[in-house]
Amino acid sequence: MEVKINKQDDVTTIRLIGRLDTPAAQEVGKELTPLQETANGTIILDCEDLSYISSSGLRIFLSLRKAAAVKGGKVIVRNINDSIRNVFMMTGFLNLFEVE
Repeated sequence: MEVKINKQDDVTTIRLIGRLDTPAAQEVGKELTPLQETANGTIILDCEDLSYISSSGLRIFLSLRKAAAVKGGKVIVRNINDSIRNVFMMTGFLNLFEVE
């Protein structure tokens, strides 16, 4: 699992590449924890190259959303494939996130 973070002004784009399974989620969670402190802008989760997401991965998305909501920011999920879209539908995440 690879994570690429690009911050430009008040927009942070996080590109997720690979499988966000339980072991990978632990590492990704550590990388993204500092972003929760500065979640007052827009966070874009670019999932174009994300092939799988586990419940642990979903928790990371939810943690970012909660941190952003508290600080007046927002989280946008972009470029999800059909498989991940189905997971979002089954878990109700489509209603929680702005999906582009």
